[in-house]
Amino acid sequence: MKEKKILLTGANGQIGTALTKALRDIHGKENVIATDITEPKIKNEPFDFIDILNKVRLKEYIGDYKITQIYHLAAILSASGELNPQKTWEVNLNGLLSILDIAVDLKLNKVFFPSTIAVYGPTTLRKNTPQHVSLEPETVYGMSKVAGELWCNYYNLKYGVDARSVRYPGIIGYQSIPQGGTTDYAVEMFHAAIKGEPYECFLKADTKLPMMYMPDAIRATTELMETDAKDIRVRTSYNLAAMSFSPVELVEEIRKHYPNFEVSYKPDFRQDIAASWSESIDDSSARADWNWENEFDITKMTEDMIKNLTK
Repeated sequence: MKEKKILLTGANGQIGTALTKALRDIHGKENVIATDITEPKIKNEPFDFIDILNKVRLKEYIGDYKITQIYHLAAILSASGELNPQKTWEVNLNGLLSILDIAVDLKLNKVFFPSTIAVYGPTTLRKNTPQHVSLEPETVYGMSKVAGELWCNYYNLKYGVDARSVRYPGIIGYQSIPQGGTTDYAVEMFHAAIKGEPYECFLKADTKLPMMYMPDAIRATTELMETDAKDIRVRTSYNLAAMSFSPVELVEEIRKHYPNFEVSYKPDFRQDIAASWSESIDDSSARADWNWENEFDITKMTEDMIKNLTK
C-alpha cells in the first residue's frame, strides 16, 4: 500500500492548527505538510507557503512531494467574507476546484473539504435540521460552501474522486484565537473571563447555535477520513452535531468558575448571519454511516477550555 503523504492548506487557521498536530500524531511528522499564505504563529514544520489560487505551482508541489491526501482548509470565513464577497468566492470556490482537478490528474486517493452550518438559510428548518434540507444561505461564505459540496459530489460521481466533507458547527478551541467567524464570541468569552476583563458580545444573549469542542471536531474529521469508502453514503457533506447553546447559557457555565465575569450585548451585522442559521442539527446519517459520537457537552467543554487556557 502506498504510504500516506498528507497536505493541509490553510493550516494556520483555527481548525488547521489543531488538525495538523493530530494528523502528525497519527501518521508521523514527516508525512504531514502544513501550508498557508501566512507565517505560522507557532513552529509548524514541515511548513511551506502555498497560494491555492496559483494552480500551476500547487500542482507542481503536490506532484513533487508525492501527496496522496489533501485536507483543503483554506477559506475566508463568514463575517470576513461579507467584507469582500468576490474575493471570498474566488478563494473558497476556485481554490477547491483547483484541488479537485489536481486530484483527478494526479490520482490522489482522498480529499477532505470542510463545509459548515453557514450553508443553511432562512428557508432551512431551524430545529433538528435534517441531513437533506433546503440550502439557501444569505452569505457569500455559505454560498461558496453549498457550491463546494455540490462540486465534491460531482467529482465523485464523474471522476471517482474520494471527496469527503462535514458541516462543522461553531468550533471552540484553546489552540488559537479564531478570526472572521460568526461563532467566535464563544472563544473570546473564555479569554476575557480568564483575564478578568468584561466582554461585549456581538450576538444577542438568546441566539442559540450549534457548537462543537475542538477535540470532537478533529476526531470527527480523522474518523471520517479513515472510514471505508463503501460506508460513505453522503458525498455532499455530513451534518455534524455535538451541542447547541446561546451566549447567555455559555456565560452561566463560565460563571461557575469566574462568578464576577461581566458580559454586555451589542449585536452587530453578525447577528443577522447567525439568525439565518440552524439552532440544532440532526446528524443521524454520520452516526449511522461512520459511527460518529461526540464526547463533550457544554459543561465538560467549559471545564477543559479553562484548564488549558490557564496553563
